[in-house]
Amino acid sequence: QVQLVESGGGLVQAGGSLRLSCVASGTVFKVDEMRWHRQAPGKERDMVAFATITFSGITNYTDSVKGRFTISRDNAKKTVFLQMNNLRPEDTAVYFCNADILDWTGRTRNYWGQGTQVTVSS
Repeated sequence: QVQLVESGGGLVQAGGSLRLSCVASGTVFKVDEMRWHRQAPGKERDMVAFATITFSGITNYTDSVKGRFTISRDNAKKTVFLQMNNLRPEDTAVYFCNADILDWTGRTRNYWGQGTQVTVSS
């Protein structure tokens, strides 16, 4: 029913930038809080999101990305974005979109995207 699909990943040199997108589709009435998580090579996916944004646009970041990454959203398009600037090799990871989605029955459930690869070379 509900899908989250990320796009925009790729290979970039240290100091470069990338812009990721994640769109929700299917039986979606309302997309509430949206988040970005990442999974570094050989590691488990981080349980704590490094960037979050509420429906009203309130954002939070972990120290590792604060000042470099910016999360934003377009509620009409049910899409969340991640602008990544001044990328570092340690940012290399699969980036996952996560969202709390309300359906027409009034139930809220959590969903994950399949992830998009971001590779930062030194």
